[in-house]
Amino acid sequence: MNAEIITIGDELVTGFRVDTNCAFICRQLTSAGYIINFTTSVGDSIESMEEAFRLAMRRASLVVTTGGLGPTDDDITKKAIVKTFKRNLIFHEDILSEIKERYARRGIEMPAINQNQALLPQGARFFPNKTGSAVGICIAEQGKIFVALPGVPREMEQIVQDELIPYLLSLKTTQNISSTTLKTTGIVESRLAELIAPGLKLEQGVKLAYLPGYSGVNLRIIARADTPEEAQAKCNALATEIAKKCDKYIFGRDDDTLEGIVGQLLLDNDKTLSVAESCTAGQLGMTITSVSGASRYFVGGGIVYANEAKIERLGVDPEIIEKDGAVSEECALAMAEGARQAYGSSYALSVTGIAGPDGGTEDKPVGTTWIGLASAHSSIAKKYNFGTERNSNRIRASYAALELLRREILDIK
Repeated sequence: MNAEIITIGDELVTGFRVDTNCAFICRQLTSAGYIINFTTSVGDSIESMEEAFRLAMRRASLVVTTGGLGPTDDDITKKAIVKTFKRNLIFHEDILSEIKERYARRGIEMPAINQNQALLPQGARFFPNKTGSAVGICIAEQGKIFVALPGVPREMEQIVQDELIPYLLSLKTTQNISSTTLKTTGIVESRLAELIAPGLKLEQGVKLAYLPGYSGVNLRIIARADTPEEAQAKCNALATEIAKKCDKYIFGRDDDTLEGIVGQLLLDNDKTLSVAESCTAGQLGMTITSVSGASRYFVGGGIVYANEAKIERLGVDPEIIEKDGAVSEECALAMAEGARQAYGSSYALSVTGIAGPDGGTEDKPVGTTWIGLASAHSSIAKKYNFGTERNSNRIRASYAALELLRREILDIK
């Protein structure tokens, strides 16, 4: 079955709020076997909503909307629904009683305006809301399903997981689906496609998507089949074929993170890590310690933004900075070696670069970054150029440093 998601609210179409509801619903419906062909955002206008609802019902078997079910005057989704489906609003005493009880449990008298939330389109079923007062609305007619959900994320998520998905699965109208994501890093999307595409033939019901991000490129595999076992087999077969072509760039699957994988490698090898950061200004250390239990392998680090700090705290030779500059191979190596000595760690990573948007030169444009790695056996440094956007440069440099360490531990060339 095909599905369409419609998110409602002026705050979405004007850009004042990021639409996270759509992404959540799409993930849940995809996992349940639905194919999402369209997603739409519409402002708080009954006419615009009605037009969007009618169009979606023509081209999808399932339409899910979110937003505009509250009690205030700007919550007009139900008015658009009754116009679309030509139904009256019917009062439900049981819903009002539940709303009153929820307020009473909090020691608050229910505002009279909340009585509006007990009005539902005639013939609709409702999905209970355990965390709020706006129930989910479901209308099934002519072989199609229309669902309206509240816009508050925690309320919407609860109804989707506890009510909507079980209801849809009970209809048994979808195929079984299996999915996996191969996590790659250290290679750009186009180069990855050059490795994978030759000779690759996707089975019927199997899709492969390239999803680039700051930490690398995710390879999302989705397989549909009549049975769960067949879907899983298709998914596994493609994952195995891809791994043969680009195994050294794959660091994990599904919920794995690069920082988590590197942390586990350090634990498995009984090694420790420290960092010395200039342009990343703590981003690398924050990424490493986002993993619970990172204190078992992460010793610490320093933000040595100024040249004086590099000299005084890490022992970088002033002549290196004067001759080669702070953004150089020599400085990155000296920073890593100085951090390793200062913290007594097995490995040390250093990052020095020009994050931007200012500070670049013809020889060293914005985005130029040197990453150093020091160990008991050797020290290496690698040059990168990440672009002109300051924040993305910091994030990308942090993940590039972790990938440099991963390859060192695994001896990947």
